Amino acid sequence: MANRQKIMIADTNENLAEQISLYLKSECCYETLIVRDGPEALKQYVVFGPDLILLDIAISGLDGYQVCRKIREHSRIPIILLSSSNDVVDRVIGLELGADDFIGKPFDCKELSARIRAVLRRTDPEYVRPLSQRAEGKKAVQYPDLSVNLTNYTVTCRGVSVDMPPKEIELLYFLASSPGQVFTREQLLNHIWGYDYAGDTRTVDVHIMRLRDKLGSSAHWSIGTVWGVGYRFTLT
Repeated sequence: MANRQKIMIADTNENLAEQISLYLKSECCYETLIVRDGPEALKQYVVFGPDLILLDIAISGLDGYQVCRKIREHSRIPIILLSSSNDVVDRVIGLELGADDFIGKPFDCKELSARIRAVLRRTDPEYVRPLSQRAEGKKAVQYPDLSVNLTNYTVTCRGVSVDMPPKEIELLYFLASSPGQVFTREQLLNHIWGYDYAGDTRTVDVHIMRLRDKLGSSAHWSIGTVWGVGYRFTLT
């Protein structure tokens, strides 16, 4: 029998964490581990070796944003943020830090399990591994002043390494891999975040804005807006 996939639940709300754990074990056959605070989450993420982390933003010790940021320094393991707030700013911050999805409380456990399956489905095993364990040089594009390597999730612009969360790198790579082609916001949302992602097209706009801010202008290429349609990577 194949090993069960592991889900780590990092939430200070003991009752909710137990409810989630019971459902995921009994209905979905996952192996689960509950942690109560941020420092314990960082420790058990290494010891337990989960396939996915459910991470409450308001977890004690270190908040969910801090935990997510620290994990992203070493790993691309899937992270779904949980929050009592459905504010757009909270969602944007979480996604900017590298979270794969965001779900507001209260939620139905069936919806949560569907989100977990969706994230796991669209997560490449190479993406989950720590950067140091990945194979080298298979998915990369290079232009004057710009290099995007999806194998090790690095971006270099004008000879300087640019720090970006995973979704920004994936979006940049996708656009730069097809220069001149126009993609709608819906196409970009579906390709980068998946058809099951519950967010809206504003997520794409925010990530495009962040890419432009970080990359600046170039005489050789640009990320252009096609008004009323979407975006494209243009060579000049």
